[in-house]
Formats: sequence, C-alpha cells, structure tokens
Amino acid sequence: MKISTGAEFYDNDEAFLAYTKRRQQKENANDTIEKPAILQLLGDVTDANVLDLGCGNAGFGAELLEQGCFSYTGVDGSINMINAAQQQLSNYPNARVLHESMEHYTPPRTEYDLVTARLSLHYMEDLASIFTKVNQALKPEGRFIFSVEHPVITSTLQPSALRTNWTVDNYFSMGFRQQHWMGGYVQKYHRTLEEYFSLMQQSGFTVTNLKEACPQQEHFDNVETYERRMRIPLFLLMSGVKNRKSKEIET
Repeated sequence: MKISTGAEFYDNDEAFLAYTKRRQQKENANDTIEKPAILQLLGDVTDANVLDLGCGNAGFGAELLEQGCFSYTGVDGSINMINAAQQQLSNYPNARVLHESMEHYTPPRTEYDLVTARLSLHYMEDLASIFTKVNQALKPEGRFIFSVEHPVITSTLQPSALRTNWTVDNYFSMGFRQQHWMGGYVQKYHRTLEEYFSLMQQSGFTVTNLKEACPQQEHFDNVETYERRMRIPLFLLMSGVKNRKSKEIET
C-alpha cells in the first residue's frame, strides 16, 4: 500500500480528477465553509505582494489579483496543480507560480506583505521551519493567514464519506496520520489547536485571529447539508502579524 505525500497524491491523475470533480460540486466544504472564513480574515489586499503556499490551481490567486493585489506568487509541489495554476493565471502579467515543495522552498526575505496557505500545511511534517521562513519572507508587520483541517478531524482521519458520527481519538498524540481518501492513501500530520498557536508565537508572530469556520446558512441551498455541517468543525484558521523583533529569529 503506497502512502503518498500531498504533492504525490495530487500528481496521481485519477486522484487529481476525483479532487477536481469534488471541488466543482456546488456545496463543497471548501467553498461553503473554508472560503467565507478566509475572506473574513483577508481584509484589503490592494497593492499587496502576496505569497501563496500550496497554491493548488491558483483560483485564489486570480481572485486576489482581481481585488487589486500588486503581485501574486504561488508555490506548489504538484505538477498537476502547477499546470492548472499556469492556465488560471495566464492573463495576469503580475503573477507567477513555482513548482517547489514547501519543505524545500525558501522565499526571499522581507519581500511580501501577505502570506497565505490554504489547506496545505497539514501535509507538512516540519511546520516550525516553514513558519519561520514565512516570518522571514514578510515585510515588517506583514500578515500570515492559513487554514488547515481541524484538529478534531486530523486526530483520527476516518475514511472520507457521508457519516452520522465522528470518532475523536488520540487527540494529544501529535504526528503522522494516514487517510484513505478518493481511492488512495495520503499522509497528513495531526497537531492540536494549542500546538498551532504555540508555533505561531515561537516563529515570531502575534496571533490576531482564530476561527473554526462555523458554517453560515446563507452559503447553503440544502438545509440538511447545512445542519450536518454544523455538527463538527472541519477547518481551523489563524491569522498573525509579524512581530517587530522577529527579524532576530533565524532558521
């Protein structure tokens, strides 16, 4: 049984097609729950230089550019995602995408006003070094906004399916997990909410907001879907500002 990293998983053409079809479903959780919460944290991006880690197909990048950001750089380890992102951004001269894994990518220092990472960091084993590199990449008082699968989800990672109950177990045992998802097995890393908060502080950020993406009924046409989504948190989001003294932190 092969257990893929996040990038490897999306470079499996069957898994990539299944993922794309799921994202196109009208009431998928990303668009009905995670995206509205991200937009609440995002605020004004006018003239911002943006770095997007785990950019996927860069649909988010196109939206940021339409909102007036000055430049957009997307980074992703999956060549399937990079190819989709290049098509998505083909009409934006101030956008680029880089085919690199987050673990090995080192962004230029003090280059960006905003760094985002949407639903990509739970694939990363060494999150502390990534957070430190994000901090170094930001200008003074630059912002970092990310979303991950909620810790009550990653604590067990049951097979993806419609269900009426959830099992939360081994919550405080952090580390590697595997999940059977869309016909394959993918590796993820479980962390507690406290751990995400602590890593932000230790990496030189002041945490400014934390959200568990409570579903909002106006984003759902189907009442039953909304009521089911109200039962358990799927996503954790956090935003932070680079501390003035964080320039002293080194990798």
